[in-house]
Amino acid sequence: MDPVDDIPASFARHPLFAPIAPWLARFTATGVPAHAALNTLLGDAAADAHSGSGVPIRFVAPPIGGHASYEERIFASGEVPTRDGDWHDFFNALAWCAWPRTKSACNRLHLAEARAREIAGLSGRGPRRDALTQFDECGIVVVSADAEIPALLAAHDWEEAFWNRRTHLLASTRFLVFGHGSWDQLRAPFVGLCAKALYRVVDPAWLGLPATDALAETDAWLAHHLEAAIDLLTPRSLAPLPLLGIPGVTPDSACAHYYRDSRQFRPKRHPAST
Repeated sequence: MDPVDDIPASFARHPLFAPIAPWLARFTATGVPAHAALNTLLGDAAADAHSGSGVPIRFVAPPIGGHASYEERIFASGEVPTRDGDWHDFFNALAWCAWPRTKSACNRLHLAEARAREIAGLSGRGPRRDALTQFDECGIVVVSADAEIPALLAAHDWEEAFWNRRTHLLASTRFLVFGHGSWDQLRAPFVGLCAKALYRVVDPAWLGLPATDALAETDAWLAHHLEAAIDLLTPRSLAPLPLLGIPGVTPDSACAHYYRDSRQFRPKRHPAST
């Protein structure tokens, strides 16, 4: 089947679509729903979703002309430009349903950083906005009750984390995709597909939360984390995570040798000594 002809509900059982699975399951026809259905869904899933300025969110057709940037329009009007029939924009709408606090925080941080750079006489977007955009497109939050798992992943010790500790990883760790671009790519995954990860260590009791509560709690944590860490946020501060290495994502990962393919599982680079 051509990916363009996919049925949203067909992805609901995929482990990395878990944050949006309940809403994917609603759409059983081929292709993506229209704006009216997306706005209805947002009202059901996150009725209080708002832009960085506090304006209620709604999904609209992209404007023809105009001078406001994408983030400026969302901030000022709450209108999220959403192309009709476009999978990438469909997943962005679902990200607003799943992560309303963090999406609002990102919108607010984009505008604050743009204004700060303008006042300082700096041109360009700058590393903070670049990092926010990267995370918005391909971010993932790795939540673990064992601090050793995030440490191994951050160190690119892929085989140890994903294979040698596979059973423990599955029991102790959750991989929550934030980036709508990653969901779009996962419709037709390819060798080397990576996300940009933020790692979080939690009390084991967190693992017992219902999925909706765990997602809402992580959304609140992530919004606060990005706001608190914005001064240190750069593209390099986001750790690469090979999505096809996560157990259960592809049957190819059912052997240790899979994790020795350096096309996907690259060793960590260390700064050259001087």
